[in-house]
Amino acid sequence: MRSKRALKWLGGILAVPLLLAALFFLAAWIGSSIPRNADWTEPETGIRIMIETNGIHTGIVMPIVTQEKDWRETFPSAGMPRDTDGWMPTHVAIGWGEKEVFLNTPTWGDLKVSTALRIAFMGGDGLMRVGHYVNPRPSEYHRYLTLRPEEYRLLVAEIEATLPPPPETGERFSYESFEKGARNYDALGRYTLGNTCNQWVGDTLARAGVKMGQWTPLAGGVMKWVDDPTAD
Repeated sequence: MRSKRALKWLGGILAVPLLLAALFFLAAWIGSSIPRNADWTEPETGIRIMIETNGIHTGIVMPIVTQEKDWRETFPSAGMPRDTDGWMPTHVAIGWGEKEVFLNTPTWGDLKVSTALRIAFMGGDGLMRVGHYVNPRPSEYHRYLTLRPEEYRLLVAEIEATLPPPPETGERFSYESFEKGARNYDALGRYTLGNTCNQWVGDTLARAGVKMGQWTPLAGGVMKWVDDPTAD
């Protein structure tokens, strides 16, 4: 009798995290389906950016130089040849995330249990990863989005607001990245399960006026608002 009660008690404990996970995914689906800037429409002409994803993480890809912004002024690495092939980059790919993960966790297998628990219960410091691309092509994982000049300027302002003030002398410090051709820069903000890398992308786009879900902690919640160029 006691063993049956113990098994029921153990089963109840094990069911709690599964229930919480299910509730999280349901809330993420609902939250990402409620639009912000519902009346926004994509212009036919303007500044063309990309929204990228690897299925877990999303980022914003932008031309390094436009009339509205020269990213070499913000990120020194954007004006340097890529260490992978020596080519000068044409675009920066900007994503925000948790500092320890961005610096020391190249694969899911490298994620420490202690790090995962700390992020789940306490959160972590933010960090900005800047990739450097040469003429990226559209795909299911890199989707075009055209912004009006004033929207793009808002987007730039939102991204720069995530960075600490630049040093009075010299350039911004950057960390090496396990992602080839990328650099990491200190960033503001606290990463939590409710304020993820994808939530940052969703918030940044929405504050620039783009139609986007209310709560987008998962990559799919961001990407479903951007047309897939490979779709029929």
